[in-house]
Amino acid sequence: MKEQFKALIAASITVKTTLLSDEGLLDTLEKIVNVIVAAYKADKRLFFCGNGGSAADAQHLAAEFTGRFYKDRLSLPAEALHCNTSYLTAVGNDYGFDDIYARMIKGTARTGDVLIGFSTSGNSPNIVKAFEAAKEKGVVTIAYTGSSGGILKNYSDYLLNVPSSDTPRIQECHILLGHLMCEFVEERFFE
Repeated sequence: MKEQFKALIAASITVKTTLLSDEGLLDTLEKIVNVIVAAYKADKRLFFCGNGGSAADAQHLAAEFTGRFYKDRLSLPAEALHCNTSYLTAVGNDYGFDDIYARMIKGTARTGDVLIGFSTSGNSPNIVKAFEAAKEKGVVTIAYTGSSGGILKNYSDYLLNVPSSDTPRIQECHILLGHLMCEFVEERFFE
């Protein structure tokens, strides 16, 4: 079993090493930091969405913005859209699961807000619909996906497509990139 552990750790390191040398992806991450800082300076909000483990990552990163990352500072407006279970079950029941995020974006997002969606395949129908709704409202869209980018690449202003098709390795990199995003937004916004 230890050899299997080592092989999976090595696989994770390999994907991260590929990220380390991907100048285009790192340039995109820098642009994302700048976009979020500009949105916050313009009194805009940050929304997150995902499913399963990606929903947990979305909630985790929203908490880093509303709580704190490294600095003892004011809260920044960030919301994981799946946290209201009454809303999710009502809309899922009445309209369908594919509409849970799009309906909330249509009703609450404003032009200039930022939506970050997590989908390892890039094809999650509810995330795609949320991005479609965001584009209609002038909301900036940022997708965290796996290597292909899936359908989301067509609706994303910024795409962080981790160079892997293995869901656990992709999610490990999503949280790494998300932490980098949080750290540098916090640093730049509260300079």
